[in-house]
Amino acid sequence: MSIVTPAIEAFRYLLQPIAPFIWFGLPISTLDVAAAFRLCIVLRQFREDLYRKHVKVHGHTSVESRSFSRSALTALTVVFGGEVMACPLIQVPPSFMVSGLAPALYTAIQALVDALPTVPEASLNLELPLSLFDGFSRAYLLCNLIPPVVTMNKDSALSLSPWALLVASFLTANGGFFLTNMLSFMNPTPITLTTPPELQPYGWTTVDLWCAPLITGLYALLTHAQPFWAEMHTVISTMLGAGNGEKPVEAVDPETARAACAMILAFLFTTRTMKNFSGVWQTPITEVEKKVEKEMKPKAR
Repeated sequence: MSIVTPAIEAFRYLLQPIAPFIWFGLPISTLDVAAAFRLCIVLRQFREDLYRKHVKVHGHTSVESRSFSRSALTALTVVFGGEVMACPLIQVPPSFMVSGLAPALYTAIQALVDALPTVPEASLNLELPLSLFDGFSRAYLLCNLIPPVVTMNKDSALSLSPWALLVASFLTANGGFFLTNMLSFMNPTPITLTTPPELQPYGWTTVDLWCAPLITGLYALLTHAQPFWAEMHTVISTMLGAGNGEKPVEAVDPETARAACAMILAFLFTTRTMKNFSGVWQTPITEVEKKVEKEMKPKAR
């Protein structure tokens, strides 16, 4: 049993169609439903956090009444906004124009999440285990959903271009949040143009921003999704002493490559979560400790 075997089995389980959707012939899996709930809850957490911060500073005077249509549009923009940006460049229709199944699923789940009395605030204990799931859901997007759109493109100039693959991954994975933040969809105020975090100082360091082309490129490298990646795999293997340069290196099984990508993403997201919530590890100094610390300091002469 290899180190990625648990991840492979987890994917097989998560990608199985589930009831009641399978009763109607709808190919909706556990991963689809869980990812939709995860996103919609995160969006509500963001909205409520922005609301609390805004009211604390400005009061209720400039708060706009929240509508479900705005919440649903926010979720759909996050999910499909990247496709809107990328698909015209690779000459394919976005998925929501071909099928309304995914938009209907996200809209329905957003309605359920908005109907909940409350959702828990983001915390280390909540986000740490979910970071593992985020690795699996993002790997499925970057390994299974995005690459075929490019590699199976009718235009050979695009289907054989590694640059087109990386650009499509970058735009599709990040375009939705970019548009949402730019249009301030999650703010409690009227819609205005704002500078997205990605364009602010050090915005390029955001994990979500650079992990998309990195993981898609790694998956393409391991599976030889395009001739370029097959040649690059052979070159890298030769440089590392794993090949002789004469015989091409065999491609890795797609399930194994996807599992490896999911584990890398889970590590990245877990590290990010621990960094974002690093303050919880600091034990606050009690009043007694402060007093002792003050008495231990040498008195100024």
